[in-house]
Amino acid sequence: MSTAGVFAVLPGDVDDVAAPSGGNVYDRRVCQGLAAGGLPVHEISVRGAWPRPDDDARAELARSLAAVPDDAVVLLDGLVACGVPDVIVPHAGRLRLAVLVHLPLGDEIGPEPGAAADLDALERETLHAAGVVVATSPWTARRLIDHHGLPGERVHVVSPGADGAPLASGTDGSSRLLCVGSVTPTKGHDLLVEALAEVRETSWSCEIVGPLSRDPAHVGRLRRLIDRLGLAGRVRLAGPLTGERLAGEYAGADLVVLPSRSETYGMVVTEALARGVPVLATAVGGVPQTLGEASDGGPPGILVSPEDPAAISAGLRRWFGDPGLRRRLRLSARDRRERLEPWHETARRMAVVLGRLQGGTR
Repeated sequence: MSTAGVFAVLPGDVDDVAAPSGGNVYDRRVCQGLAAGGLPVHEISVRGAWPRPDDDARAELARSLAAVPDDAVVLLDGLVACGVPDVIVPHAGRLRLAVLVHLPLGDEIGPEPGAAADLDALERETLHAAGVVVATSPWTARRLIDHHGLPGERVHVVSPGADGAPLASGTDGSSRLLCVGSVTPTKGHDLLVEALAEVRETSWSCEIVGPLSRDPAHVGRLRRLIDRLGLAGRVRLAGPLTGERLAGEYAGADLVVLPSRSETYGMVVTEALARGVPVLATAVGGVPQTLGEASDGGPPGILVSPEDPAAISAGLRRWFGDPGLRRRLRLSARDRRERLEPWHETARRMAVVLGRLQGGTR
């Protein structure tokens, strides 16, 4: 690739410790990895309520793109790019655009059907104008190709990496549950709380870690649900944690739970496996592939049907009630831990995709 490097267009909160997300972590680690590999990265951070920004945010993005020199390679976070084709598409003729899709806009749970359909149409227009589209999992790539009618050769998979971490010590081996993710309808915390109410006779505690600011109305409903079900002393909303505090939560976890309604990859899964912690997750999107299998074919976790509190509670009962199962899952999680790909491999694959974009036509 040219020594001019790549211009990376990122959400303005990419480094906001009060609003961490898997997408932001991915963006930051890829930019760092590209730079470490010798590719200059020119970051353009644009604040706004993406994917539905106000006029000021649109104008800032338009000015930023206009300042990028002709024929430059530009990697755009899909959260910024996919909702504003009117800003992005006019630059497709002079810039080499790569759009990174963490989660298709229409798959976010919460917007009214009409709003979701509108975002879906805007995303389709943006992605068809891009030189390449980068998906974070094979499942997401297939969905984008099938749903938006994209040429398969223009869609590339660059999955997240995982940092090495010490093996988690856990607590008593069964009772400490950890759920990590922004508290929004998409992540399904309400489903988990309903499921936990059905296993209240078992000794357990559940820490929910993640930003509380993205959907305050949903957070309010979740708090009321916890109170109504009498779980206030056992389920705690810890808010966003990063660094050593988040690492401490993983270290004390016996089981990581991911009850998502929609998920393209599930970075929480690999963060748990990197510490040898088994996972109970809904079988949505790319999660089953992310969870994977141990070298002997054994699962490092339990997959359950999505949007089904009864299925989650049944999975929890299996976990709590079977010491042999817990032992097998921990061994499988530790086996998977040894075969997770590091972030520098993610950056290498991204560099290959961006290099092909520069070498081809816009």
